[in-house]
Amino acid sequence: MLSSNLRYDLQLLSSLICTESKVLDIGCGEGDLLYFLQQQKKVQAFGLEISQNMVSKAIIKGLSVIQGDAESDLNIYPDQSFDYAILSQTIQATHNPPQILQQMLRISRYAIVSLPNFAFIQNRLHLLLKGEMPVNKNIPYQWYETPNIHFCSIKDFTKLCHDLNFNIEQKIFTSYNKTLKYSTFANLFAQYGIFLLSKPANITVMQQDRPFIANNSLLTCTQNSCTPNKS
Repeated sequence: MLSSNLRYDLQLLSSLICTESKVLDIGCGEGDLLYFLQQQKKVQAFGLEISQNMVSKAIIKGLSVIQGDAESDLNIYPDQSFDYAILSQTIQATHNPPQILQQMLRISRYAIVSLPNFAFIQNRLHLLLKGEMPVNKNIPYQWYETPNIHFCSIKDFTKLCHDLNFNIEQKIFTSYNKTLKYSTFANLFAQYGIFLLSKPANITVMQQDRPFIANNSLLTCTQNSCTPNKS
């Protein structure tokens, strides 16, 4: 069940995660998503956050969060330490996105990445009509103060995954807190994209252990198993 207290994209992201799995949230902030997953899905929740203030707030919630920088500190984790590594609306602010993705799929079985779509139609129209970089809820910073280093679209990110030879197991696209039913024009009409990724080697995993299905339906997770919703 989705929670009104959790950001909408995080609610959708949480639907991709199975009960009692082991999760690392990279750039977890105050730990809202981890706390939700711990309470609702009984996951083993771990976080990595660069801000000591945010780390302190997460720890107060009873979460296992350490201070660290995803750019340099993911190498402290052994191979396949987690079931899922999560990077929520952060990849555009990293210096080396391909390296971050490779590290995520080294330390976890699946990576879940969400990102703002800079090719969203509202941004295109703003740039076309005003000739200025847009500032809105999707891009809430002036160009000279933004933490975003790499402005990318859904199409750009999909191409990067293909170039890295990663499997895109599931995609969810949203606009104005609603899920788009069709992904054909997501690069134009989606504000955000959420991707479930794996390495090609994961194709050999037994079907009943795989936390996704091909037709993009959400999952039914019970105990340690995930099964597709019946159509």
